[in-house]
Amino acid sequence: MSIRVHEHAAHANEPRPEGNSVFSKFAAPTGRGRGIARRIAAAALTSGLVATCTAAGAGAAAADDGTHRQTGAVATLDGLKTFDRATLRANGKSHPIPAGLFEMTVDGGGRLKTYCVDLHNPTQVQAKYLEAPAAQTSLAANRDAGRIRWILRNSFPQVDDLAALAKAAGSGPLTQRTAAAGTQVAIWRYSDGADVDALDPAAEKLADWLHRRARDIPEPRASLSLEPSTVSGRPGGRLGPVTVRTDADRVSLAPPADAAASGVRVTDAAGKSVTSAVNGTKVYLDVPAGAPDGSATLTAQAMTPVPVGRAFISTTRSQAQILAGSSESTVSATAGVTWAAKGAIPAFSAKRNCAEGGLDVTAANSGDAPFTFELGGIEHTIPAGRSRTVTVPVAEDQSYDVTVSAPGGFSASFKGVLDCATTGLAAPVASSASPAAETPVSQLAPASAGGSSAGPEGDLAATGSSDATPMITGIAITLVVIGGGAIFFLRKKPAPKE
Repeated sequence: MSIRVHEHAAHANEPRPEGNSVFSKFAAPTGRGRGIARRIAAAALTSGLVATCTAAGAGAAAADDGTHRQTGAVATLDGLKTFDRATLRANGKSHPIPAGLFEMTVDGGGRLKTYCVDLHNPTQVQAKYLEAPAAQTSLAANRDAGRIRWILRNSFPQVDDLAALAKAAGSGPLTQRTAAAGTQVAIWRYSDGADVDALDPAAEKLADWLHRRARDIPEPRASLSLEPSTVSGRPGGRLGPVTVRTDADRVSLAPPADAAASGVRVTDAAGKSVTSAVNGTKVYLDVPAGAPDGSATLTAQAMTPVPVGRAFISTTRSQAQILAGSSESTVSATAGVTWAAKGAIPAFSAKRNCAEGGLDVTAANSGDAPFTFELGGIEHTIPAGRSRTVTVPVAEDQSYDVTVSAPGGFSASFKGVLDCATTGLAAPVASSASPAAETPVSQLAPASAGGSSAGPEGDLAATGSSDATPMITGIAITLVVIGGGAIFFLRKKPAPKE
């Protein structure tokens, strides 16, 4: 296995790159820190990863009472709702397929409409989806990704005056179904390089018009993010800043779950406690002097439409989607903070690297002592003030298990399926979730076989758009899932006092 390694300077408050924080190895235990128990947060949904932590000989861990989600929206796929028919030509054969809009229900409230950008992969009803950057999808190396975003902004459902759309395209009368089908066909031509046509003549003319006119536009930023996603330092001061990025009018800030006991506060630069923020607000976590070495989580939440053009990836093998419309929806983000009085203050992060076809695992050490970990059978020692990124090759569409380990019998692993590439001219495969045997995986049949919605309904009527932890109390593992999921804390049981 060939592993690519990059080493660079680490910044105490900005371990790079952002991703899924895996675990931390710490300096020798101190007397002050020896009896600190930590929590393990429940849930392990990541950006296409299922992350697990194990610790040999560790005591039972209690569930974290906090809710830790990815950057942006988390949603469940309801199925294909507004669609018509299309014909896909692959391997010398023609395949009839449905083409149109999916709908998703957002955790915490809200509805999304999406198109597929991953034609030949299966789709699973009730699959969990996470808002993600295009770099973590099959659009990562697609030079036409910006043209897909142009199509989304200039066709149905963003343009809901179908008479005006038909006139502009010279297509003839369009219904919501044929407009959705024509839009999806145009997207597939750019997302998958597919040889595909809409069955309805008006839908086909719309697809041709969109395909010809599409221009490159930039990717929108996340609906809500905290930057950087992890900060670290010494107790006795404010750690940060963490900057809020969002289009929401107001963001609620939740302090760490044990803030009352630990004394950790969310503040502004002057040290005043804050409970809300707007785009661009810089906040800090104030850790009192003498606080036992540990870690905490800052949670931000808001209600806002998710920007059109944001990608959504599944935590299982279910085709990637791209947002076409959003109601006001619940979005959230977390930032982890770790502190130690002395020694190493490391943070691990991991994220899918579609451009390299692998998983980037990054270790950053902002403390004053080195730490060591093992990945892919190779031992790495990270000096104080440095960071190192190791890219582990992962086979496309194959299950993988990438494990990082540290002394003391501890390990952390990422398990999942890397879905970064389109399958080109491969014919559609049957989907186990499809209610009808003849329905190809390119699009999932509606939840009720043969039925579909007539178009935008309920809160979708108006679709919106808008442009780790220090090791001082024995060995500890911290798993912060950025880009999807949960935060895990696991510490070895303190040694009995003599």
